[in-house]
Amino acid sequence: MLKEGVDPAKTAKEDEPGIWFTFYDVLNSLNAKANLDIYVTGSNSKMLSKDVATNFRGRKTEIEMHPLSFSEFHEWKGGDLLRDWDEYLTFGGMPQTVLERNEREKVAVLNELFGNVYIKDVVERNGIADATLLESIIDVVSSAVGSLTNPKRLSDTIISREGGGPSAPTVRKYLGFLKEAYIFREAKRYDVRGRRYLDYPMKYYAEDVGLRNARLGFREQEETHLMENVIFNELVRLGYSVDVGVVEVWDEEGGKSVVRHLEIDFIVNTGFEKIYIQSAFSVSDAQYRAREVLPFSKTGDNFRKIVVTSGASRLWTDDIGISYVGVLTFLLDPESVLP
Repeated sequence: MLKEGVDPAKTAKEDEPGIWFTFYDVLNSLNAKANLDIYVTGSNSKMLSKDVATNFRGRKTEIEMHPLSFSEFHEWKGGDLLRDWDEYLTFGGMPQTVLERNEREKVAVLNELFGNVYIKDVVERNGIADATLLESIIDVVSSAVGSLTNPKRLSDTIISREGGGPSAPTVRKYLGFLKEAYIFREAKRYDVRGRRYLDYPMKYYAEDVGLRNARLGFREQEETHLMENVIFNELVRLGYSVDVGVVEVWDEEGGKSVVRHLEIDFIVNTGFEKIYIQSAFSVSDAQYRAREVLPFSKTGDNFRKIVVTSGASRLWTDDIGISYVGVLTFLLDPESVLP
């Protein structure tokens, strides 16, 4: 039995009542036995990955569990490809949601998960006194998935909406809590030509688009942003380190030289090389296509460059070496596109 007021991860030694040992101590002692493989699952509030790294002192292999990928979702559903894609973009890949057949039940599950699991866990773990403030930050970040932002911008947005709000340092702290709980992931900006990371702004993506949509009452469901979010999640699921690319170029305006920042949606780091990826809903318009691929021509290197579009078109490469592929083809067989 645990002593009142003692961390539930701790218990007393039977032969030495005044000495306490932790859950991690027990597992570390078991881990010393050669004939045992130990698997430990962590929850959002009770044991995060950083706790595992600290308490198991390097004797661990971390396996991240993600919501179902679209490939897994489609394999289980076995329905029409486009209909499954529409459902996945709307309700996401949380297993409990996927198992529900009724859309109303899917919505109820997602709202329950966000309100009574994720938010409650974050509040309890971090001792947050004002859960309303946390929820305001979640709402603003959910609206801004795939858009460049920073804590100051998020703070200003909340203040303009509500007539008052958190400071930028508070937003930054709460964003850290949300990342620890795997509600959002952060993608930093990388200056391709300068070969350095930029502090701000950055992008945030939802770990599950269904949770994000439910949080916003299934409003703001632009397929362009959701498609970009799903592509990011797939790249992370495949084990890649993913950044947002920035290419600085100089132009003449009014007789003066001005700097412009061209964006590459994703820089995929494979270890020995990079792959540049743009998420573009359509490139059928020649002018829009030229704008999407312009950053590729300014990188100053010969790494692979891919544009992922809507639909299920096969991989093809144009005359200047840029590849194009439909998002459904990419998600169902990413190994055919990436190394």
